[in-house]
Amino acid sequence: MSGLEAPTIALVGAGAMGGALVRGWLQAVRKGGGLTLTVVEPNFDPELERELEAAGAVLNPVARGAVDVLVLAVKPQTFPSVIEAARALVGEQTLVMSVMAGVTLDKLCREFNAQRVVRCVPNTPARIGRGITAYVMTQACTPADRELTEQLLEPLGSVEPIAAERLMDVVTAVSGSGPAYVFLLAEVLAAAAEQEGLDREAAIRLANRTVAGAGALMLETGDSASTLRKQVTSPGGTTEAALDVLGAGNGLGPLLRRAVAAAAQRSRDLGKA
Repeated sequence: MSGLEAPTIALVGAGAMGGALVRGWLQAVRKGGGLTLTVVEPNFDPELERELEAAGAVLNPVARGAVDVLVLAVKPQTFPSVIEAARALVGEQTLVMSVMAGVTLDKLCREFNAQRVVRCVPNTPARIGRGITAYVMTQACTPADRELTEQLLEPLGSVEPIAAERLMDVVTAVSGSGPAYVFLLAEVLAAAAEQEGLDREAAIRLANRTVAGAGALMLETGDSASTLRKQVTSPGGTTEAALDVLGAGNGLGPLLRRAVAAAAQRSRDLGKA
């Protein structure tokens, strides 16, 4: 961790996303990285709790002092119940990071009386280290804060800085909610295969592996989605027949654009609540 020589980090919330983060940090510690870790979580996964204890992390301390970095990884509806406990971990020099959906930079600054604040939007593949996390920072954050933020988020997968917070609603609609769109595609593809005569289990296996394999191919080759689509589409072939339907005026393109717009608007609405 080069942003600080040996940062003190407090994680509030060690569920699916917080657990993925802290396991990545533990790997860094095992490789010789220096950090001091405090974790606040009322319902620890027993295996993670054992790993943290073995690494010397402080779990659910009664007495709390300011840390270098506070990471909030609780659900937004849980936030009000942990604010007081989290405030005890924040001092004048604390960098506050949040992976809570819909909680704005302004709200975080006010709740913690902090100027250096980071808002992050991960997605569910982050649980296996294959996600992408977008983040935006307040103007008070330094280049060292940016470096440390990216190091702390790397266990979740790729990291993408975003220029302005207003764009985080679009990020939420595309990458935050996007895995659900892909899962729905696999569901619908399997159902269509079953309708055409395949047995249900085979249809599910074919659809799931096709979706997962196509995504992996795009990442491994680095080719654009457009390039790969053209490679598999022969003139007059079966793929072209299907794409003619999906590319029609009422097809997949307009439908997805409406879906992303609806999700982005909902994100904006939640941010005002």
